[in-house]
Amino acid sequence: MRKFKALFLVMILVVCCMATACKKDDKDDKIKVGVVNNPPSESGYREANVKDMEAVFSEANGYTLKTFYSIKNDEQLQAAQGFITEGVDYLLISAAETTGWDDVLKKAKEAGIKVYLFDRMIDVDTSLYEAAVVSDMAKEGETAVNWLLSQNLPEYKVIHIQGAMGSDAQIGRTGALDKQFESGKMKKVVQQTATWDEAEAKKIVEAVINSGEDFNVIYAENDGMAKGAVAALDEAGITHGVDGKVIVMGFDCNKWALRELLAGKWNYDGQCSPFQAQIISDLIKSGKAPASKQIINNEKGFDAKALTQNDIDTYGLGE
Repeated sequence: MRKFKALFLVMILVVCCMATACKKDDKDDKIKVGVVNNPPSESGYREANVKDMEAVFSEANGYTLKTFYSIKNDEQLQAAQGFITEGVDYLLISAAETTGWDDVLKKAKEAGIKVYLFDRMIDVDTSLYEAAVVSDMAKEGETAVNWLLSQNLPEYKVIHIQGAMGSDAQIGRTGALDKQFESGKMKKVVQQTATWDEAEAKKIVEAVINSGEDFNVIYAENDGMAKGAVAALDEAGITHGVDGKVIVMGFDCNKWALRELLAGKWNYDGQCSPFQAQIISDLIKSGKAPASKQIINNEKGFDAKALTQNDIDTYGLGE
């Protein structure tokens, strides 16, 4: 009887150990991904981007996902180093700034960790990452400025509200407008960062209104800042949008922003696609090097006079 009990206990231990091992093996079989990104509170675009990343790199799809969110480059760098130390298989980065990433990416390469950039480019040697699935921010800026030039205004007096300084989005969306300022075709009434923040953008426009300086264009580098700018115009009783005194321009194409265009309250919104996760996942699971180091999202700009509800349903972000 004692021998039977002892044998029974041994069998239980063996079964438990096998179950534990299987569970551990199942977890170890998953692809470990570390994502360094900007926080979802940054904008509607970023919220959609974060949700997309979390949906694609899920346990159900064979991944173990670790995430870190910050708009500060130094905090992102520390988080990336932490993921390298933890031993992730892949490191995905949407950098707050374009510079400062060389050392971290070199350490990732030394550790055998493959890096993918998404949403934004950074200034590093292309050998340090597998591929960059990004928007062409410079083209976004050029598309927006070309649209603005096509309006053939007698004069352009521009309030330029910038995003987080040093980010790929800010640099790209600023570049084309700076060329117009330098050529004298457009006048820079003010050029100031609101770091993607709606309330800060409102303060910038309020300050210009209170100064008494004239303006007829607001070029805001995301929808949230455009919204803040419009709030300042409304409080001051200044008309805007189609047939208004002030042209309002935003970026990202949130559905609520496109509805402002459809209502004629804004004039232009530049598309910026937040959906890069599936492309990266497909590259990871293929096990093959991508045909190109840079994969560009196709994007367009929307004019309030041509926008349709179908455009909003097809291209709008969020609800």
